[in-house]
Amino acid sequence: MSTTEAVKIDAKLVKELREKSGAPMGDCLKALQEAKGDMEDAFVVLRKRGVASAAKKASRSTNEGAVGTYIHAGGKIGVLLELNCESDFVARTDDFQNLLKDIAMHIAAVDPKYVGKDEVTEADIEKEKEVYRAQAAASGKPANIIEKMLEGKMSKYYEEVCLLEQPFIKEASLTIAQLIAQKVAKLGENISVRRFARFKIGEATATVAQAIIAPATEEAAS
Repeated sequence: MSTTEAVKIDAKLVKELREKSGAPMGDCLKALQEAKGDMEDAFVVLRKRGVASAAKKASRSTNEGAVGTYIHAGGKIGVLLELNCESDFVARTDDFQNLLKDIAMHIAAVDPKYVGKDEVTEADIEKEKEVYRAQAAASGKPANIIEKMLEGKMSKYYEEVCLLEQPFIKEASLTIAQLIAQKVAKLGENISVRRFARFKIGEATATVAQAIIAPATEEAAS
């Protein structure tokens, strides 16, 4: 008998992890056994498996899905979001529909400008780098240190403007990409954000973003 098999796990812990992660009960039990009953470690195990599962499915086409909406309290902010998957069956599930609503709500609250890093224009990237380089140079630090600082600044910038890089508003320990990866692992299909539009009363134009789609394949969350 292996170490993981020998660890006895309380059913209440399995249920708690299931509610927290959305993963199947069997996967939750295995993760808790691997983590020797530690809830946080088990959650990390599930997250890693979810990302790995999503990566394996990343090249699969997502030609089904649904368009969802979210209207912020008071009707001042609205979001339209197209979320894609592989089959109409999955698109109709509660898990998929809830994911659609959660991401739309996140967009309303956080206001990302792009779906992923691949969409950020070279002009915007260079503009940000120029600002950060000027700030770093003013500190008098050597060039090699400035470049390391620049990497950190750009990582933070992507987190601010790219939906998939942002911490999920309802659970900051998860990025939106990781949130999607969990659902990919649970539902067994590739899931991707195709596009979204965010409208706010008083703004002249809406924030509109669309994922870059390669020929014959969909760009998957990763």
